[in-house]
Amino acid sequence: MSSITTPSAENSATRLEFWRDIVSRNFVPLEIVPREGPDFHARLSIARVGAVRVSVVTTPAHTARTRRSAGADASDHVKVSLQLTGHCVLTQDDHQAELKPGELAVYDTRRPYTLDTDRPGRSLALMFPRAMLRLPERELARVTATSVSCRDGLGTVVRPFLYGLARQVDELESLGTSRLADNVADLVGTLLAEHTGADRTSDHEEGREVLTRRILTYMEQRLHDPELDPDRIAAVHHISRRYLYKLLAEHGYTVSGWIREQRLARCRRDLADPALSHLPVGAIGGRWGFPGPAHFSHAFKSAYGMSPSEARGATAG
Repeated sequence: MSSITTPSAENSATRLEFWRDIVSRNFVPLEIVPREGPDFHARLSIARVGAVRVSVVTTPAHTARTRRSAGADASDHVKVSLQLTGHCVLTQDDHQAELKPGELAVYDTRRPYTLDTDRPGRSLALMFPRAMLRLPERELARVTATSVSCRDGLGTVVRPFLYGLARQVDELESLGTSRLADNVADLVGTLLAEHTGADRTSDHEEGREVLTRRILTYMEQRLHDPELDPDRIAAVHHISRRYLYKLLAEHGYTVSGWIREQRLARCRRDLADPALSHLPVGAIGGRWGFPGPAHFSHAFKSAYGMSPSEARGATAG
C-alpha cells in the first residue's frame, strides 16, 4: 500500500501539478481545476489486491476531466467509484450521474468523462480489468455514468463490504489475496447486473466461448515456453486465475493438465520424426517447454507407459 499527499511545503501551483501527475498515473490522464481558493490539498491511498486496484481519494472541491479522448493512453479497465462523503456529478457520453454518500457509478476509462465536486469529499475507487466484471458490453454501456444505490436490493449486502475495503485500505496488500480480488469483482459485477437487469449467465455464454478459444490458442502457440503458467495466462487475458480454471473446467480440462497433455503429444510426434532423430531425447523435451530431461522422461513414462527413448526405438524398429 502507498499513501500519497500533496506536499504542504510547496506552493499551490506545484501541489496541483503534483496531484495531476498522481491521478493521471493511477487512473487516466486528467486535468484538475480547483473550484474554491488557491490552496489544493488532496490525498490518495492505494492498494493492489490481485488484479484489482483499490484506492481511497480525498479531495477539495474541484473539476476533473480527461485531457484527451481514448487513444494510446486508454487502459482496458473499468473504474467503479463509491461516494463515501461529499457530493459529485459524473458526466460521460450522454449520461450524467449525481452521486451522494452510499451511491456508486461506473467510468469507462477508454472514453472521456468529467467529474464535478462542489465540496470536499472522499470516495472509494476500484479499477478492474475490463473482462473481470463479466458484463456484456451493451450492459456495461447502459450502466456507465448512472447512479447505483447501495441502499436497497443487493446494494445492502455490497455496501458494508465496500466500506470495509475503504477502512482497511492501509492493510489490504498484506491481508488481501487474488481470492479477495475475485470476490470484489463478483460482488460489484453482480450488483451492476442487478441494476441493469442483465442475466449474466445467459448473456455472457457466447463471450465465454470466444474467450476460452482465445485462451486455448494462446496456450497452444506458447507450449515451447517453460514459463507458461496460469498466472501469466490469466494476466494476459485480464481475468482472474479462478475464472481461468472455471473456463477450462467447463471443457473438461485443467490448465496444467491441458498444457502437459499437449506438450507430450508434440514430443511423441517429434520422437517419431526421422528428420529429428539426430536430436537427443532431452532436447526434444526442451523444445516443448519441459525444464529438464528427468522431468520430461518421468512425465512421458507416466502418460504413455514407456520412456521417451523406448518410444523412439519402437518407432525406429
